[in-house]
Amino acid sequence: MTRTLAALLLAVVFPWPLPAQPAPIRLTLAEAIARGFATSHRLAEGRAREQGAQAVVRGAQVADRPTVTASAGYTRTNHVPEFAFGTGAARTVVYPDIPNNVASRLSFQWPIYTSGRVDALERAATAEAQAVAADITTTRADLRLEIVRAYWAAATAREAVRVLEESSARADAQLRDARQRFEVGLVPPNEVSSLEAQRSREQAQLIEASNLRESTLIDLRRLIGADPETVVELADALDPGATSASGAGSAADSTALIREAFDQRPERKALTLRLGGVEARQQAALTGNKPVVAVGGGVDYAHPNQRIFPRRGEWQESWDVSVNVSWNFFDSGRTKAQVAEAAAAAAATRERLAEFDSVVSADVRQRLLDLDSSRAIVNAASDAVRSAAEARRVIGDRFAAGVATSTDVVVAQVAMLETDLARTRALAGVRLAEARLHRALGRP
Repeated sequence: MTRTLAALLLAVVFPWPLPAQPAPIRLTLAEAIARGFATSHRLAEGRAREQGAQAVVRGAQVADRPTVTASAGYTRTNHVPEFAFGTGAARTVVYPDIPNNVASRLSFQWPIYTSGRVDALERAATAEAQAVAADITTTRADLRLEIVRAYWAAATAREAVRVLEESSARADAQLRDARQRFEVGLVPPNEVSSLEAQRSREQAQLIEASNLRESTLIDLRRLIGADPETVVELADALDPGATSASGAGSAADSTALIREAFDQRPERKALTLRLGGVEARQQAALTGNKPVVAVGGGVDYAHPNQRIFPRRGEWQESWDVSVNVSWNFFDSGRTKAQVAEAAAAAAATRERLAEFDSVVSADVRQRLLDLDSSRAIVNAASDAVRSAAEARRVIGDRFAAGVATSTDVVVAQVAMLETDLARTRALAGVRLAEARLHRALGRP
């Protein structure tokens, strides 16, 4: 008991420090995209791949430059009888017994003519490195679309919560009024029950919308690299009228936009670069049965030096310079198979590029139609909201005058709530349609 009291006293006097909560952040869409780019693991992976591709390019660039190699070795052999001529002072040892053999060599090799193989491989490596850089741009575009989708999903959920909170407040006010009327005998009890049921439904919808808002914020925090406990406030409004116009264009100028997409889409650029790389590898394969010329040489410093006769147990040096020509004029069809493989890969890449062009053309047209439809739905939803608000006001006045029932009030309230939520979804549809169109056009 004493120890428990002492522990409680220490906890009061020296409270355990609580973990610091992350500071709230207020984000515009542009800031969310910038944070996502700065913290993305996908982009970091792409940059690492680009560094690897650049290293391959550097290796291909120096493939036709000389190489210098130093080597050394020690060999222990068994004793052998010496071989000599003459006797006495005139005796000459031709092959002495030297069991310890030490050799060292400094050599170089320089391919001075490769029939264009090295240049072709360098072009292929450069094209692949540029294609990897275009892949990073593609990843950035995909990540941007994902962040935009998450941002506007969170904004939509926030707006839905606001609409439901306002509707719930109106339902509470109407329920209080109905209870007062019931207490003085102006309305039957079923009208109070109807309003109570409507309030309960709206409370359930509010809870669901609040959970959905938190779920979308969880996804947004993940994409921007924020702490899971960080409070995120969205600075941009969902209504396009509160922000600058998108300037995306309309279906009338789809041809110009398709041309823009062909010029801007990083995926198409990557495919074009990879096509060039495959064609360069095909050219490199064609040199498989052509001659290669290289020069070489070296300096040997050995004990004994095997190139000097007769052998002597002392350090001696020698050197050599050579020109080597190799011509693989028959390889049982290996070169032909490599050329055929590269040609097939080039043909497949061309077909893939043609397919991509057709997909982009259709995608741009579809995104333009989606944007036009979304804007029309927003206009219709705005008209419906105004009509429902006016109808709710009239029913409220009639209910206050005692010439309308609570059922009429509930119907008007539900209609107002549904039109508000429909307009919120329509605004989100415009934002997402704009984002998808920008992605289809390849705009940054």
